[in-house]
Amino acid sequence: MSTVETASADSARTGSRSQEVLAAAAVAVAVALLAQLPVLVNSAFYFWDDSAAQFLPMWHELGERLLAGQWPALLEPDSWMGGNIAGEALFGVWNPLHLAEFVLVVAVGDLAVAAALVKTQFLVLLGVGTHLLCREYGASRAVAAVFGVALPVSGFVLYFQAASWAGGLMGLAWVPWAWWASRRTCHRRGPLWAAFAAGYLCVSAGDPYAVLALVLVFAGLLAEFRFMRVSGTRRMCVLAASVGLTVPLVFWPVLATTAVGWRTGFVLFNVGMLAPDPGDLLNLSLPGFVPQIRSFGSFRMTVPAMYFAWFVVPLLAWLDWGAFARRAREFAGPLIVAACAVLLCLGPSQVGLFRWPLRHLPLAYLALSVVFAVVVSAGLRRDRVWLRWSVTVGVLVLCGYLSFAAWPSLWFAYAVSLLLTGGLLAIALRVRLMPLVLHAGTVVALVLQLCWFPANRDVADYNFPSDVRRLRDDFAGLRTGTVVQIADRAAIPQEDIASGAVWRHLLFGNMHAVAGVPSLVAYTGIGYRALHDRLCLGYFGAHCPDAYRRLWTVDETGVPLADQLKVRHVVVQRQLIDAPVPPSGWRVVQRNDVVTRFERVAALAWPDGRVGASRGVRVESDVERGTRTEDVRFSAVDRTGGRIVFARLAWPGYQATVDGARVPLRATSAGLVEVSVPPGARAGSLRLTWSPPGYPGCLVLAGAGAVLAVLGSRKAVWS
Repeated sequence: MSTVETASADSARTGSRSQEVLAAAAVAVAVALLAQLPVLVNSAFYFWDDSAAQFLPMWHELGERLLAGQWPALLEPDSWMGGNIAGEALFGVWNPLHLAEFVLVVAVGDLAVAAALVKTQFLVLLGVGTHLLCREYGASRAVAAVFGVALPVSGFVLYFQAASWAGGLMGLAWVPWAWWASRRTCHRRGPLWAAFAAGYLCVSAGDPYAVLALVLVFAGLLAEFRFMRVSGTRRMCVLAASVGLTVPLVFWPVLATTAVGWRTGFVLFNVGMLAPDPGDLLNLSLPGFVPQIRSFGSFRMTVPAMYFAWFVVPLLAWLDWGAFARRAREFAGPLIVAACAVLLCLGPSQVGLFRWPLRHLPLAYLALSVVFAVVVSAGLRRDRVWLRWSVTVGVLVLCGYLSFAAWPSLWFAYAVSLLLTGGLLAIALRVRLMPLVLHAGTVVALVLQLCWFPANRDVADYNFPSDVRRLRDDFAGLRTGTVVQIADRAAIPQEDIASGAVWRHLLFGNMHAVAGVPSLVAYTGIGYRALHDRLCLGYFGAHCPDAYRRLWTVDETGVPLADQLKVRHVVVQRQLIDAPVPPSGWRVVQRNDVVTRFERVAALAWPDGRVGASRGVRVESDVERGTRTEDVRFSAVDRTGGRIVFARLAWPGYQATVDGARVPLRATSAGLVEVSVPPGARAGSLRLTWSPPGYPGCLVLAGAGAVLAVLGSRKAVWS
């Protein structure tokens, strides 16, 4: 029995700082180059699904806010249901790097190009962080680089997080950095404030899955220190407490919206959506494997979401697991994190705010990267060659059969995948520079996957235009006031979506924000239930045909909803209502094959603010001061008091004062802010303000966390 390329944890971490920097830089360059391959196959690869409908448009809007000197941008009233930025959390407005990315999106001017640039950066962050984490646990420099390059281009990370769910990618990218910094801190090889900064960046990304990952990492490290009998527990507790104090700043507004939103956060059920089974996890090394997992509108997926790295399963029989077992206590953290993440992957489809278990897969692969990187660094076994080859071939044949059973018509891709993995393994076992072969296989596997699966067809393909200047030119006529669009994407012929012709007349998601159009159409994950019920709004802005009638209906406020919302333009899709008749005070300004567009004839009252209706009180003036404050001058209040309705959704956090005294406010049946003016006041000043619920307290807690981290960095704390 013999081993080759053996390396201990201590020797693996040795090396000059310049060598470590060069290795990390090489990983960054490799990941950045590989990240461009999807764009060569599909120019809109990163401008897809939620990235196109939600993230890139809102990043552009937030970038413009920043350039105008407005921060923090926590509320966008003109985005309506998608305007509670604090409540959405996932835009990461408290993360300084994310803010820089928003400005970059504005500077680029093309959303598809900006998407590729931003996501490349976060894929690089993930790759370099994974490399450093593997090095921290004792992997050799070359092998750590292999996993640092492989994880960012793994199936779920690339096809779901990078292509669509950008918030998940941006949160995941900080996890290995927080893990790496935390372990170094607790082993007295780094300051606590640096680990706090990494943990804060992870939390402030706004992705709850990243926060859950951080909790598992901290728990794993505590267990690891316990097993190793080292003195890092106290530092770990201080670090966890300091980072934990920043969580309310980002996520408390999310919970506060549950009273009015459609996502309650207290849900437990299982419908099998994006939930793998144990057999799917076995196929993590076959590039062509497409799992039979229930996806959006389909009983199976269309992309290799379970893929991790081509060499992991083929190398199982050749690794020196005995060497790893002798040091197993050192790796309690990665093993615990991997086990918990796998269990979460196999769990219910929704647990509270966490839905679609497959989202936990990248964390499992990150933890497994650490384990495998250390084992591979210890060398390969060269004894019992025939037995090892027999086991390897048997496992690959089983993987091939499971793949064929899941989707028989893709047999050619499975055959090529098996030949690729088997052939590359044979080469890797015979050459001295094995890491180079592993890298080469990663590149070849990615190229094949992009040829077979150029886009993620499991999610929506909007094919939105990405040129900001063109969008603003096309919709210049709608930029003078709030727009209500009565339309449904499902009613659009597929050829019109493919050609992009329909997007000169209609837009969904947050695309109106890029065009500079205030619109009820917005993409939201939290929603506002009352307005949703009144106008049957969808999460990405679709309306039912009956919304047109409801728009002109008078409710308890005494005026039509269109007036309460201060609507200036109405766009109606002709496939829903072919020839809508405008009400009195409105005129048709455009009718084509796609839409009919109305415009209000008379000027709106109180054009400088958002007062939409009043009853029992005369509004003299209304001035909107930023997105979160409004000042109203009034007179002639009825003896029974008056009511003023604002064209603002009544998100939790609004307060109103009349001449400095607090007055009650409530939500109308449509979900708009309604302020009660007390009787007896012949004239006065009303101020309406909004801030996220618990905002001052959350800021104090976050500041306390930072102070605790700084104080914890002093040696006296540990003496």
